[in-house]
Amino acid sequence: METKRTRWYKDAVFYQIYPRSFCDSNGDGIGDIQGIISKLDYLQDLGINAVWLSPIYASPNDDNGYDISDYRQIMPEFGTLDDFKEMVAEMKKRDIKLVMDLVVNHTSDEHFWFQESKKSLDNPYRDYYIWKKGKGKKGKKAPNNWTSRFTGSAWEYDETTDEFYLHLYSKKQPDLNWENPKVRQEVIDICEYWFNLGVDGFRCDVISCISKNQDFPDGKFNFVLRGDEHFTLGPRIHEFLNELFEKSWGLHDSMIVAEAIGCGHKDAPDLIGESRRELDTMITFELMEVDMLMNFLPVKFNLKKFKKVQRAWQELPADCWPTLYYENHDQPRSVSRYGNGGIYKKQLAQMLAVSYMMLRGTPYVYQGQEIGMSNIKLKDEEYQDIASIKVFEMVKKYFRPIMPIARKVLAKRARDNARTPMQWTSGPNAGFTTGTPWMKINPNFADRNVADQQKNPNSELNFYKKLIAFRKGNEVIRDGSFVEYFPNSKKIYCFERALEHKKYLVICNFKEESINVNVDLLGFKGAKLVMSNYAKQDEILGDAIRLGVYEAVIYEMDNTVEEQ
Repeated sequence: METKRTRWYKDAVFYQIYPRSFCDSNGDGIGDIQGIISKLDYLQDLGINAVWLSPIYASPNDDNGYDISDYRQIMPEFGTLDDFKEMVAEMKKRDIKLVMDLVVNHTSDEHFWFQESKKSLDNPYRDYYIWKKGKGKKGKKAPNNWTSRFTGSAWEYDETTDEFYLHLYSKKQPDLNWENPKVRQEVIDICEYWFNLGVDGFRCDVISCISKNQDFPDGKFNFVLRGDEHFTLGPRIHEFLNELFEKSWGLHDSMIVAEAIGCGHKDAPDLIGESRRELDTMITFELMEVDMLMNFLPVKFNLKKFKKVQRAWQELPADCWPTLYYENHDQPRSVSRYGNGGIYKKQLAQMLAVSYMMLRGTPYVYQGQEIGMSNIKLKDEEYQDIASIKVFEMVKKYFRPIMPIARKVLAKRARDNARTPMQWTSGPNAGFTTGTPWMKINPNFADRNVADQQKNPNSELNFYKKLIAFRKGNEVIRDGSFVEYFPNSKKIYCFERALEHKKYLVICNFKEESINVNVDLLGFKGAKLVMSNYAKQDEILGDAIRLGVYEAVIYEMDNTVEEQ
């Protein structure tokens, strides 16, 4: 019998934990489950009521846990299954939901299924993966020209059976064959296993790529990536997602959020419309691509384009629920991305928080975002992410003269920027570990850490806490309409949220300069200031307002008329 789905995620504020970098409890330099448990009171105090936990499954760590070798076991360096059960119990005590990463486009090549699959052409697990004969006279040429997201061909030759297997990511991450009903049943069983252990949902890694064009044609020419059009939202994607919903996800009061790589707001109604019975929400890269060329090369930030993407998501039908985020484990730090972050780093972090927390959708706070953690400067050998390492290897091998450019690009865009250890204190190793940290800690932890910010009422951390409290249970923010003002402005982001008798005017200054804004035609004259990241109190809005550097303001207009 299907459980009633309350869609609790519409009232949730998520916190993403990247376990390797969150908190180390045993001094081995790697974050772990007991470290997470030790910080649950911190999350509760911040106002968090849901956690997205990046992978903690058994893995050889080719891609930091996104290459899974056993879906039912915990990676030993993170702890044990008993540790996991304790964490779930402690989360429930604090009314914190848990959404785990589900990585089922591919497995590790060390997974039992793949180890069996490559043994022979007639092995029972052969069709769990995508194997193809090569081209050319000797069959040693890749089946098509698809490229891996981590550079190079998406096909790897295996001598044992004289065939190639598909890997859209690392060669140690072979793609599963979703055409095989046994594979789909395995995924259903995995979901049920974790649901039974108390998990509340899943964030589905690159789930938009699970259905491939079975003709496996060559992809259109693209200097960076080829083949996307043949596996992004492939021919059976809706069938596969609906089957998962009907046989697992929809049987629980769950939340299923897709990492929908290659998708945008136009795809949302068919994927997350509530009547579709597929997904609940989706994380796309549409907003992240505003300041990127070819999805990688950094270009100048354009606020006008940025707002256009946000507006498209806000104007989706009511049954399509947006995801709100600026940071995660795959993205650089927002204070380094969307502003200068120098002497005004605090104001910038606070303004950015207002600019997305006041929108319709489920907001995500990535660990350290709430204290304004920033990008890190690394030497070539200090990069840890497989994507960064592969870029350096390729450039050094084929394009060595452009190494200085590669360094500049990775300094701004590398995923390593988000994966530096959490900065808890100004003490040794930022309070992350008593041992040697697995990755370099950002030196700015001395003046940007949780302990110091907890003591400062005007800190980024306490502003996040205040803003989250303001948002929670606020029906205007959750259900209200959205109207944007000054859409062509390259300086301010201004919008209205309204429901019945109450409405808010939100104005965010994205510039490192003071500016004047005429608001006389917006219908908010006399509105009361309810929040600002500057020292303002009880201010009443007139015809114009002067905003300080990276200032954010929220004005409230309440037209409640008491019955006579």
